[in-house]
Amino acid sequence: MSLFGATSGFGSSGDRCLGNDVEVTSPPDDSISCLAFSPPLHLCFQILIMVRCWEVQDNGQTVPKAQTDAHRSGDGSKVFTASCDKTAKMWDLNSNQAMQIAQHEGPIKAIHWIKEPRTTAFWDTRSPNPMMSLQMPERCYCADVVYPMAVVATAERGLIVYQLENQPSEFRRIDSPLKHQHRCVAIFKDKQNKPTGFALGSIEGRVAIHYINPPNPAKDNFTFKCHRSNGTNTATPQDIYAVNAISFHPVHGTLATVGSDGRFSFWDKDARTKLKTSEQLDQPITACCFNSNGNIFAYASSYDWSKGHEYYNPQKKNYIFLRNAAEELKPRNKKW
Repeated sequence: MSLFGATSGFGSSGDRCLGNDVEVTSPPDDSISCLAFSPPLHLCFQILIMVRCWEVQDNGQTVPKAQTDAHRSGDGSKVFTASCDKTAKMWDLNSNQAMQIAQHEGPIKAIHWIKEPRTTAFWDTRSPNPMMSLQMPERCYCADVVYPMAVVATAERGLIVYQLENQPSEFRRIDSPLKHQHRCVAIFKDKQNKPTGFALGSIEGRVAIHYINPPNPAKDNFTFKCHRSNGTNTATPQDIYAVNAISFHPVHGTLATVGSDGRFSFWDKDARTKLKTSEQLDQPITACCFNSNGNIFAYASSYDWSKGHEYYNPQKKNYIFLRNAAEELKPRNKKW
């Protein structure tokens, strides 16, 4: 039986679906800010006031497994959480116990696990004391890590690339290709499976594709518009929405973006073309991710707080959906 295959029963009438997408059971009551899969266990983690975990079964159904007050380790047995109380914790799924492993001077925006021999990590999980600290020029808005590279996007449109081999250090500061506040960043790999660049999303419905060492920067680096209203009447203003998350397919290298317009879109950066745009949901899509083999695309629908607390409706249900991503993310032939 293959996951999400024809014989799996995925999307059958017994499931509550949006189209053929399967709804994760027991959704959270608060807005969903982050999603991640644990590679060996097919567990999906979601961060709001607390972190929850589900097991995704072969038929696409989900079973709530545990929750705590996330990023996962390499073997999937640990989940690392970061919160506004300035602490980071390691959650052991086997014992369902959490221990503090880090303390910052302010709320923690992002956390990532690095597994690589000879790596000098920023934090030793056996101690709450940092092994080293790198000072940033501004507040961190978003970050991504794919060993041996890390990218941090800060306030005032700052971009810093770090190298993590041996002792982590600052590699380069980059002038932002976007004119508005950064919202999300995701590193992509080359054909040798090494990190080679990143995609950066902003609140202005635009994504930048940026290579670290491109042969021809003027040609290879580019930006594109997304998550905007499709009206063709140029006499009226166009609605522009934030890009809330970007995720790269682990096999094909294509990417997904999700936005405050309540849509997800799939893109081929090499062919510079859109593969698909979804129907619009009645709430923003706030987070997304692929599982380790790229067969499942998970996305979350909830309020993103972009209009303030006065527009928050506690009666609206939050959703996490799972979509069969095996075919839709295959790349197109290059246009040139």
